[in-house]
Amino acid sequence: MALSDAFLTPLGFAALLVVIPILILYLVRPDPRRVRLPTYRFLSEDRRDVTSHPLFERLKRSTLLLLQLLAILLFATALASPYVPVSESSTVEETVLVVDTSASMTVESGGQTRFARAVGGADEAVTGTTSVVLAGSDPTVALRGGAPDEARSVLSELSATTAPGDLRSAISTAASIAGDGSRIVVVSDFADESAWEDAVRVARARGLSVELRQFADGGASNVGIVERSFSGDEVTLSLKNYGEASVTRSVSLGGERKSLSLGPGDVRTVTLGIPAGGGTARLSPGDDFAADDASYVAAPSDAVVDVLVLTNDENRYLTTALSVVDSVEVTVKEPPTSVTEEYDAIVYSNVDGGRLLQTNIEEGRETLERGGGVAIQAQEPMPDSYGDLLLLEPNGTGTNPTLRTPAEAELTRDIDFPPPEVYLTGSLREGRALVSTADGSPLIATAQRGNGRILYYGYIEAESAFKYDYQYPVFWKRAIYELAGRPPLTELNAETGGRLSFGNETTVETPSGTVTGASVPLDEAGFYEAGGTRYSASLLSESESSVAASDLDAAGNGSVPVREEERTVPDPLTEWVALAVLGGVVLEVAYLRRRGDL
Repeated sequence: MALSDAFLTPLGFAALLVVIPILILYLVRPDPRRVRLPTYRFLSEDRRDVTSHPLFERLKRSTLLLLQLLAILLFATALASPYVPVSESSTVEETVLVVDTSASMTVESGGQTRFARAVGGADEAVTGTTSVVLAGSDPTVALRGGAPDEARSVLSELSATTAPGDLRSAISTAASIAGDGSRIVVVSDFADESAWEDAVRVARARGLSVELRQFADGGASNVGIVERSFSGDEVTLSLKNYGEASVTRSVSLGGERKSLSLGPGDVRTVTLGIPAGGGTARLSPGDDFAADDASYVAAPSDAVVDVLVLTNDENRYLTTALSVVDSVEVTVKEPPTSVTEEYDAIVYSNVDGGRLLQTNIEEGRETLERGGGVAIQAQEPMPDSYGDLLLLEPNGTGTNPTLRTPAEAELTRDIDFPPPEVYLTGSLREGRALVSTADGSPLIATAQRGNGRILYYGYIEAESAFKYDYQYPVFWKRAIYELAGRPPLTELNAETGGRLSFGNETTVETPSGTVTGASVPLDEAGFYEAGGTRYSASLLSESESSVAASDLDAAGNGSVPVREEERTVPDPLTEWVALAVLGGVVLEVAYLRRRGDL
């Protein structure tokens, strides 16, 4: 048997070389000088005849040397780090639990969800030091290095989300916080299509033990809503049948209901009208995975945006861009005219200042008070009667300017604004310039006026090529929705797993309660309300709805092993040998004291 089979650092036995100088000292030390005492001679000879033995006397004289040699041997053994081989599982003191909280874990079978079973499995894996990592849309460390009671308390308070998960990132996070010799236990259905196997292999390559515990009952016949799109006041839902048998499903929204049949693996679409204020589209009958049986649709209580264009020289490019916008109804009037109806937004374009009535200006101010919007398009000359509705303080005209980089805003996002040939120079009275020229003149500017919104559009249409750009109607669609305070349906309706962001701290009513923050995670499917605006979040994930996971224990499944082979690791005995060294030193001191040297 080689020394390495019992010692981690056999080089430590080099300390035995200290024995050589000690033996040399014992060999060269002078013999004691004998002095004969006549009065003691006869007594000592008589006692020696009774009790002494030559071999015993030699050993007695060498006892101190033997004790010293023993201490050196034990010290060298400690330096060599003796160990005994033990199974790796018996040495684990720290466990990192990875708990899958993704939507697929809400699949129900036998009256219990996968998540409930997984939490029970995680509870059994708790050790003396336990960390907990949640595998949701973003990995979260719920507990780091906690005691068993802390870990079990955290596990008891967990709940599954209705958002897609990222098991790969969660396992990588667990490996990053795991100490040497730690064990990672993953409890999941392993229906996640992310490359979590790679994360497991990387963790095991670091020497970490990774154990996979699968909970994947139910969900084999799932049918779910996997995608949706909006057009005008209608929503189109895509349904997919993940089962192996043909099924029929009814889809309802508001008072409308439609039925369709799906074969195994089929994807079918259905279009439904969106009721005022929105609603919940539901599949009937439901199945084991309820999260994708519903799609929440948020919509304004009044779906139509009424826009009034006041003009004495109609801008066909503008009115056409507005009329093709979904849910926008455009009315064009020529001053002088009276306005008796209420509009969500008013656009002043190419107006003859001499014919513009004061009541037309007052109508703009009243629209702002009602929470609507007013837009004024630049023209030459600019009427003086606009008053405080005009954000620009004009002082002349300029030509062929250089434009500054547009400010970050939803209104200007991904739009390339060309420089105008002619523009109005001046300064901004209030609000924010989103697009401006090199001399500081605003070209696109917005301002909040009470509950309403004002837009200054600085392109003089006859002197601009922007009206020919395909992004021109995109800009006006965004502008009208913003002026009317009506975000498009695509902004009101999101997918779970994202975030709802605001400019500042905002109180948000979520499906599970009220929270306050500048950003709120959309981990729950349902309706969210903030600042009088209603939003929705729905699970729309084809991969997450594929809840039937392959059995990890099945042979040839191409996955990583559920558990690694049993391995033996060294359990060092250094501390015990060190105690033996200390015992040898104490024994030597006791002997010297008994002999009278101390």
